[in-house]
Formats: sequence, C-alpha cells, structure tokens
Amino acid sequence: MTSDDIQREVRRHLAFLGRPATALDIAEALRATGQIVSDSVVLAVQDGITRDSMGIGVLEPLLSIEGLTDIVVNGADQVFIDRGMGLEPTRVRFDDDDAVRQLGVRLAALVGRRLDDGSPYVDARLPNGVRFHAVLSGIAHPGTCLSLRVPAKNRLSLDDWLRSGSVDPRMASILRRLVEKKVAFLISGGTGSGKTTLLGSLLSLVPGQERIVIVEDSRELDPDHSHTVSLESRPANGEGAGLVTMTDLVRQALRMRPDRLVVGEVRGGELRDLLQALNTGHEGGCGTIHANSVADLPARFEALGALGGLSAEATRAQVASAIRVLVHVSRVSTGREVSEIGVMTRDSTGVSARLALRRRDGQTQEDDGMAALMEVLS
Repeated sequence: MTSDDIQREVRRHLAFLGRPATALDIAEALRATGQIVSDSVVLAVQDGITRDSMGIGVLEPLLSIEGLTDIVVNGADQVFIDRGMGLEPTRVRFDDDDAVRQLGVRLAALVGRRLDDGSPYVDARLPNGVRFHAVLSGIAHPGTCLSLRVPAKNRLSLDDWLRSGSVDPRMASILRRLVEKKVAFLISGGTGSGKTTLLGSLLSLVPGQERIVIVEDSRELDPDHSHTVSLESRPANGEGAGLVTMTDLVRQALRMRPDRLVVGEVRGGELRDLLQALNTGHEGGCGTIHANSVADLPARFEALGALGGLSAEATRAQVASAIRVLVHVSRVSTGREVSEIGVMTRDSTGVSARLALRRRDGQTQEDDGMAALMEVLS
C-alpha cells in the first residue's frame, strides 16, 4: 500500500469523528488499516492530511522552491512552475482530474467562492496571498486547469535589481529620479515579466511621510513603506450583488487623500479615472499595464480608453499630459530586466511614445527621446 493509499484509508476512518483529528486518532486509524504505527509514520500522515485539507495539496512542496512566482496545472499529469526562467515541468502529479477539481473547489470555498458546473471558473486571492485561478475540465483541455501566482517571500529593492543585473546603473538612476520628482509613470511588460515586482521596488523609495493608496484587481503589491493603503476589487456574489469594480475603487481612492495614487494594473475603463486624477493635481501616480513594448503603448491606451467611454482623440489628449514616462520590463534568457525607458510626447497625431534608453544584449543605448526624458526629469 502506497503512502497515498494509507492516507486515503486513514481519512476514511477519521471522516466520522465530527471534530479535528489528533495524533492519537491517526494512530488508531493506522492500526485499523493494519499499518505499523510509529511516531514518524503518524507525523507523516498527519502532515499529509493537514496539507490536503488546509494547504494546496500535492502542490504544497513546490512553495519552498527559491524564486517561485507561478504554479500552473494542466489537468492531472502536467504541473509546471516558474521561478524566473520561464515555465519548467515538475514531477508532481495528481491521481486524476477529479483530484485537481477537488483541490480547485476547496480553494475556492476557502475564500467564499463557488467552483462547479454552474460557475466553472473562479479568480480569487487566498488567505496566504496567493492569487488563484481555476477553470473546470468541462471547458478546459486537457483537464481542470489551476493557476497560482505566488507572492514574493522577500521584497526586492532597486539595489537588488542592480545587483542581479536586471537593471543597469544608468537606468536605475533614472528610476530613482522618477520617484523623487513625482513624475507619473507606467511600467509595461508581458505576463510574469516582473512589472509588479519592479513597481513595488520603486514604491519603497517613496518618502515615508507620503501616503500611498493602491488599487488592485487582486492584491499583489506590498511595498516596503510605512504608510500604504490597499484597495481590492470584488466580484458579485451568487445573487449578483456586491460587485466592486476597479473604476469604483479609483474614484474612492481619490477621496482618501493620496500623495501617490497607484493602480496595480490598468486593464480597463479605470484608465479614464486614472488619467483624470493625474490631470487634476495628483502627482506621482503610477501603475502597470500589459504591452509588448514602449512603442505599442499609445495604441494600448486608446483601446483601454474606449472601454472607459473615451474617444481616441480624448484618450490621446489626456495621456499626453497625464503619463510622462514609460518603463518596459522584459523576460530574457537570464531572467527579467528593465529593457526600455520611454517618454510620452505630443506630435501631429496627439501623442507618441519615444524611446529614450533601450537595453539589448547587455548594452544600454540612447535613443531619440533621451533629450525629452531629461527635460521631464529636470
């Protein structure tokens, strides 16, 4: 009988207790199944039961991996991790897809959410800070899919980025000056590129006497700062009530006397409210946004502005005066790096993103927007 078989038999015996099981209960259940009872066996079974009922089941050991940022599960036989070098396969396996589904259902219930055939997907934040997403096998192939975004165990400072070679000294100096001069900026990049991590590092440079108000869809930012308030959006409940959108939260944040308004990720109509805030005296605002490069951002702004009811012309006009500097983070073979810094400038079309610095193959080069960037930082 395998260790998993033993645990299943023990759980079956404990199911009728009606109370949390003690070590003595587990020992008696082991004897009932014909197993040899020792302190080490009881502790191993107890750890396994606790893991499966309170933690993330068979995935729990992966949380101890250094630098872990993501765990993704594609059905019972495919479990991958990301620790900064892209997705890597693991040897972790589930018994079957039903075991994956059960884990997803339990994690959803842990935060008061449903995951069933009537509600086949869920996006939530677990009590330990892990961001959790699940899609059931009815609409996902090759089976139930789980995605877990694991918060960093240690807060990274800008000096940590420097030491790892993820940002060069010249770019780091410009990033420090952005914060010091209260210049409004956005950090762009792809999924898992380090946008949120870099933003947290820069927010840690904000003077302690300033109040930071952070708005996020799912709370991830945790800067090393003495005066930070975080607001988190909320989906509607089963009756369709209780919805709190990012747009709602940006409007509330403006009434909370922020010295720095931060939108963890700009992904929808909240861009309109953020631009209005930055254009009405709220200096030093910042956030992250999904994009492939600095050059792609003007088109991205227009698309998000349309979700907020802004025309392309209105979006360009507001962006031109609200967002001053753009920072792009990329995934490279050695991990993550700050690859571009650009500046928003007005032109015949209304606004454009001009590169000031770009990093390629370990070398940082100036581009035609450098003079405009220095003017913004002066």
